[in-house]
Parts: sequence; structure tokens; C-alpha cells
Amino acid sequence: MKPTDIKDPEYFHKVVDCQYACPAHTPVPEYIRLIAQERYTEAYMINWDSNVFPGVLGRTCDRPCEPACRRGRIEEEPVAICRLKRVAADNKSKEDVKALMPQGPFKPNGKKVALIGAGPASLTVARDLAPIGYEIHLYDEQKLGGGFMRSQIPSFRLPEEVLNDEVNYILDLGIHTHFNQYVSSLKEILDKDYDAVFVGSGAPKGRDLNVPGREEGAANIHIGINWLASVAFDHTSKIGKKVIVLGGGNTAMDCCRTARRLGGEEVKVCVRSPFSEMKASPWEKEDAIHEDIPILDNHVPLEFVIKGGKLAGMMFDKVHASYDEKGKRKLVSTGEPPLFIEAEDVLIAIGQENSFPWIERDLGLEFDEWGMPKVDEMTYASTHPRVFFGGDAAFGPKNVITAVAQGHQGAISIDLACQGKPLTERLDPMVNLHSMKMGIHEWAYDSQVTTDKRYIVPMAEKKKALSDRKLEVELGFDGLTGYKEAERCLNCDVQTVFIEDKCIECDACVDICPTMCITFTEPEEDENAMRQKLTMPANNLTQDLYVSAELKTKRVMVKDENVCLHCGLCAERCPTSAWDMQKFLYNTTKAHTACSV
Repeated sequence: MKPTDIKDPEYFHKVVDCQYACPAHTPVPEYIRLIAQERYTEAYMINWDSNVFPGVLGRTCDRPCEPACRRGRIEEEPVAICRLKRVAADNKSKEDVKALMPQGPFKPNGKKVALIGAGPASLTVARDLAPIGYEIHLYDEQKLGGGFMRSQIPSFRLPEEVLNDEVNYILDLGIHTHFNQYVSSLKEILDKDYDAVFVGSGAPKGRDLNVPGREEGAANIHIGINWLASVAFDHTSKIGKKVIVLGGGNTAMDCCRTARRLGGEEVKVCVRSPFSEMKASPWEKEDAIHEDIPILDNHVPLEFVIKGGKLAGMMFDKVHASYDEKGKRKLVSTGEPPLFIEAEDVLIAIGQENSFPWIERDLGLEFDEWGMPKVDEMTYASTHPRVFFGGDAAFGPKNVITAVAQGHQGAISIDLACQGKPLTERLDPMVNLHSMKMGIHEWAYDSQVTTDKRYIVPMAEKKKALSDRKLEVELGFDGLTGYKEAERCLNCDVQTVFIEDKCIECDACVDICPTMCITFTEPEEDENAMRQKLTMPANNLTQDLYVSAELKTKRVMVKDENVCLHCGLCAERCPTSAWDMQKFLYNTTKAHTACSV
């Protein structure tokens, strides 16, 4: 095997598992250390630079970082990264963060950009482009910004004041807002001489269920995302006592929990798939069950039952999952008689679709066979030179953090296009690597590995929560608990850097390593053979091996990055300082920080 090139910024980036898994590549360990030091404002700003909505995401993120967390690979629960983000947001100084943000008015660069839809992707583009002089015009049919963060995430999960604060941080940069204005024609927008148009209109169409009885029971059958929006904007304030929610995703969980707060006494979730294969996040399912909402899996809807011209309930076929040799699932009826479940109202939350009736098909903008625009996956450019897409409008429904990441990239492309530069000229990330050594055995960070279990986020009393749809259910960590949870972080961005010419091969590091991840051995050309000859076989192929250049004895040092705790014991024990702990900072380039320099 060739020696590892640690000068490649992507090598150590991959080792910081949480940051690598985050679509926006937020420097997670960096802000967690600041939280442990009670430097909440600085922690918030690190988040704001990357994910733009720390207070929102600290409550609602899908948390792709947490399954990747190194804590979860040593038989422990991952660090509560998402909820720590909220600690920074809840405890920051509003005045200080405002002062640290870009301060307008900004020198105009003569370019105008239209943003269609005021969701997270468009707002990210606005945040990135306004400080470098772009005149930004934001269009949305709602009366306030936020997009689906406002219309589809219930207030008991995301308080309105938190969303308003973070949306306004962006609007206060001098954004020209056109709220309460539905864009009915892309051609009309293009004719207004915008230099670029960014479409961040989301996936606004909820899927329907066309089974017998749908038309007859229409008055009490609601599309989930439309119903949630109606509740959010105070158009709907009650629902029947018996409610069925169809679907197994996070929207279904939001629908059933909202229904409980609007008068639903018997709310049931019916989903086609097995419980373990539901698309909803595990914690969303747990919260629904905690609120006395049964989830009936393996129930396929057959028909809406109408009695006396009114919805009476639904019939379901009970099924079980069968899998072929390729793992493909098929739902097979159990042969039991159809099951009838009573309901006064049914909420359909079985998925969302994109809808672009307002985009003319003669503008040079190509669509695929599914009615989706053809969008480049790196640049987010469409086949029209002035039109870019991002968020759910680009590649279908995902989540807030993915929309933010795509907004950053869309902003870079718009900036490059407006400068007449190739969109493929993406700038490299900003990277820094420096030693944390303060003395012979002292480090400029807390390297002790705690054994604490993950701390539980306190919840509001259930009876109170169910009686007030705007009462936030999760109370968040207090300062002390936030500190304790932050201390569980393994500082994966502080890298173990091996300096070959200092090594005397005394094996002191091998002896002290608590996970036996370091091995000195003869070189191997085949990686699989190398993985098996280590002190502890390295069987996780998704994690790299750190292989040194050949040492004086013709052996090499091999470290399994998968199980390294970044505890620094190897560096403390080494008599020649062949091991060093060096903090690695990786920050993806944004349009507002580099593209116009």
C-alpha cells in the first residue's frame, strides 16, 4: 500500500465523521468545544456560516451526523450533536451575533438575482450573495419567509419566534421581499432582466391516494402537507375525535401529533411498510408513541368507507413483508379478512412531489420523464443559462440541511455565472492543520475521554403539551447538561499525525492505545491483506487505514481510523514526539467568503 497522503484535505475530512456526513459540512467538534467553554455566541456563528439556521436545525434536523458519530462505534449512543446546536442557539447573545454578521448596506455590484420560494435553499442563496453586492429579490406566495420550515414543521417542534429570528437575520441584509405573491410565470421573471434566477420552490404537492370512496369522502380527507400549512396559518383549528394518518414518514408523524393537539382523541398511524422500515426518524416515531399514538404497520389501504354520505373510516389489508434473493421487498397479504378502522378524518401523508405548472416549456429549460428539471448535480445549473435550482425543487424532497447545502453551491454557481466564469471552477475548501501541543504532555484542548452515557433531553409535561399546539415539547439542555453532553465529543477533528523520521519503533504507542488501533508491520501491497494482519483486524471498509512511509526497519506504521478515539495517549507516551495531535479545520467555500475575491 502507498503511504497515506495526509496533505490531501479530503483525507482528514473523512476522519471527522460527523462533519463529513453533514451535507453542509459544519465543523461539528469545533463548535461543540466552544459550547463546553460556554462560548455560545462563537459556537452559533460557526454554525451560522455553514448551516444558516442553527436554532431551526437544533430542533428539527434529520441528524445525518449522528449515525456517523464515532461514539456510536464504541458501543455507546452518539453525541447529541443536533441538540447541542440548539444549546448554542438558545444561549447566544442576540446582540453579539447580529454584530458579527455582515453589515449592510453593501456596495452594489450591478447584478440582480431573483429567488423563487422563500425556503431554506433560497434564503441561503440570499445570505451568501447579498454581502457581495447582489440585489436580491425574493418571491413567495406566503406572507412570511421560511417556506416549508414555517408551513410544515409544527410550532410544538419549532417555535415561530425561533424561525422568525433566523429568517430575519437574512432579510435584514437588504433583501427585497415580494411576499403574498405567487409566481405564475418563469418567463415573466426572466423578462425582468434578472441576471440569474434561483428556483427554490420546494416540493409543494402532496401525493393523493386514489382508492374507492376518495371523492365521496373528500370533505374529511386531507392532504397532509396542505393540512399542516392550514394549521400553521391558523385556517384550521380542529379535527374529528377519530383520525387516521396514512404514511410512515416525518410528515405523517407531524400530522398525527398535530391532530392530537387539535382534538383528535383516537389518532392512529397506518403505514404499509414494517415498523422498522418506516421512513420517519426513530426519534419522531418515539415521540408519536409517547403521545399515545399507535402505529399500525403492514396495513395497506383498500378503500375509504362512506356511510350516509359521510366518511366513516377505512378498510385495510393486513400484509407481511417478503424479500427475494436481491433483498427487494414485496408486501404479501396475510389472507385475513379486511380490517375496518373508524375515522372522522383522514390525513394523507404518503409522500410529496414537485410541481412546476408555472414554468413554461418553451424557455429552453429541459425536463425529464418524471417532470423534473434537468439539473447538474455539482453546479445546480439547469439547461437555461440563467436558471438554477436547489433544495427540494432540484432533486425531490429531502430535508432542511440538504437544502442549505445546495443553496450554498447554487450561490457559488450564480456568482461564477455572473462573472462569466466556468461553473466547474469550484474553489477548494479552506483547510488548516496545526499542532495542539502546549508542553511535553499538555494539549490546548480537553483530551480526556469521558464514559458518560448520552443525556436525555427533558420534555414538557404531556398533558400540557397536548393541550397547546404551540407549546414546545422539547425543553432543550440546560447549561450544565449541555456541558456534560459536549464533553462526550471525542474531538475527531484533532488528528493523530505521525512523523516518520522521529519514530524509534519502541512500540510505546502500541502498548498504550486503548483500542489497539496502531500496528507496526511489514508492508503489504494488498489492502485487504493489510487489514487482516493488524493487531485488531480492520473490518470496516468505509474507514481508511493511515499508512506511514517505510521506517528504518523496513516496517510501516498502520493505524485503523475506524476505532481511534483521538485521545492523544499515543502522543503523550511517545518519547520522541513522533506522534502529534493537530487540529484540522475544514470549511467549505461559500460565495460570500471567496468566490468574488
